[in-house]
Amino acid sequence: MEMLKFGKLTALALTLAIAAGCSSKGGDNAGEGAIDPNAGYNANGNGSGLDSSMADEAALRAITTFYFAYDSSDLLPEAMRALDVHAKDLKADGSRVVLQGHTDQRGTREYNMALGERRGMAVQRYLVLQGVSPAQLEVVSYGKERLAATGTDEDSMAQNRRVNLVK
Repeated sequence: MEMLKFGKLTALALTLAIAAGCSSKGGDNAGEGAIDPNAGYNANGNGSGLDSSMADEAALRAITTFYFAYDSSDLLPEAMRALDVHAKDLKADGSRVVLQGHTDQRGTREYNMALGERRGMAVQRYLVLQGVSPAQLEVVSYGKERLAATGTDEDSMAQNRRVNLVK
């Protein structure tokens, strides 16, 4: 029994390590919700301490839209830092949020409704793993019904593949 638990924990740790190592910079969504890793540092390379940490947390808290790759409901590693801050806030104040899943305009209405729900559920799962009560989270899928951008180019469609966290 203990070996089975150890094996599961090892597999989970390995999966998380691989996911963290596979994250990339750039791509379709470069600049969308990006956090400047050099923000809060002066020319000498020194951080401004607690003020910088609070500013970083405030910047992450301001991110309420989480983007997804085409035809995917896998949460991108860059979204996890902002979701960690939201999880901390939700655990502290007990408020409820709605996770609105969206897709681009490709595919059938039924497929996109299901994909939007899977995306919302991916964010919900992550927040619950961070200690947020499932009772605080509601998932709603809008599929392709509420586009953020109406263009048919890849940049516009990438803006539509998202989950909005609404308080």
